[in-house]
Amino acid sequence: MKKVIFVLLFSLSLFSVNSQNDTVAKKFRFDFHGFVNPHYYADSRSVVGGREDMMLFFPKPVLLDTLGNDINDGWQANMLAITARLGLRVNGPDMLGAKTCGYIEGDFTGSTNATINDLRLRHAYLRLDWLRDQGEAGKSLWHTLLVGQYWYPMVIHEIMPMTNPLNMGAPFHCYARQPQVRYEYIRHSCEFVAVASWQLDNMSQGLLNGVPTSSTLFARHSLVPELNAQLRYNTDNFFVGAAVNLKTIQPMVQTVATAEKPSSDLYSSFSWSLFGKAKLGAVTVKAQTLLNNSLYEGCSLGGYLMLADSSFRDWHFNTVWVDVEKTTGHWRPGVFLGFAKNLDYGKHKYALHIFGRGHDIDYLWRIQPRLTYTTLQGLSFTAEAEYTFAAYPVNPVGNLRLSLSAVYAF
Repeated sequence: MKKVIFVLLFSLSLFSVNSQNDTVAKKFRFDFHGFVNPHYYADSRSVVGGREDMMLFFPKPVLLDTLGNDINDGWQANMLAITARLGLRVNGPDMLGAKTCGYIEGDFTGSTNATINDLRLRHAYLRLDWLRDQGEAGKSLWHTLLVGQYWYPMVIHEIMPMTNPLNMGAPFHCYARQPQVRYEYIRHSCEFVAVASWQLDNMSQGLLNGVPTSSTLFARHSLVPELNAQLRYNTDNFFVGAAVNLKTIQPMVQTVATAEKPSSDLYSSFSWSLFGKAKLGAVTVKAQTLLNNSLYEGCSLGGYLMLADSSFRDWHFNTVWVDVEKTTGHWRPGVFLGFAKNLDYGKHKYALHIFGRGHDIDYLWRIQPRLTYTTLQGLSFTAEAEYTFAAYPVNPVGNLRLSLSAVYAF
């Protein structure tokens, strides 16, 4: 009799658990998605880049061997599929008066060149949305709180260039992700965004135990997160805005005992951006200008100098780019144009240490036409040519990249 009662109780408990799981399943909606993206590319010379140079910044300077030959000159080619992506979006029940959402996304580019082909976390965040008023025209007041890993604050994803390689317009356009707390306030078509972010994959440069390197320690020892604020105006066919960014680091960090205590001075860099997007029928135009003051962590240009007296000096880039694309049936022709000017070119010769990207380039420009054919059912093919010119002293150089790629999205 006891065995019968035990079996009945166990069966009831299983039924209760299954009922609870069914209830939970009804409260949460799961959306699994991703794509496969094989990519072939060939360069006319060696380049400064990342992930097997799939992420191209600019061509390397002339480097002569003992016979006077430029060893950085010459074609090379490669094919990768590391940008294959998997994502999971979970929409849950309302909590704290807000609609809830969680998102996790990864690809296989790795967090560094040494870990290429490993699974890398791209995005991982929770989001709470509060809708306070809704009229005939739709939402009029909206609060959003996002906590987790998301786009680097100076990446304005609404205007991201539609180029196909991994760089997505970098170094003219920022391209990175950071752990952060992000607040958005939307009233009608006006938006305010405030972000406090920290570092992980994309790290600052400085002196760690007296050795130049990249590390999160320079940002962590400052105790100050990277701060960003944006004002935007957003409608169905028009989007424009401005952003300001403040980054604070401690450029000298000591983790081993020494006879002297290293400097704990902080270095702060200020950057700003103006950006916009317009939909003109079948044509979409995106544009941005950046004052890059040490946006190295955002895969862009600029940096800072450490002088002999251990003081710091800014060096800036001014960057502007435009991306135009037209949709004509299955075809999407487009072109990306970018230009960057080193506003402090030549000043690095007084520096003891140089941190950042592009200090020895006077100016940089790129033209990148592309043609995409899409089946409108998740499968597309893109052919692209990308010419990047770097004005190095004495010997300016250019690189031509030709690429073919396919995307199968699901």
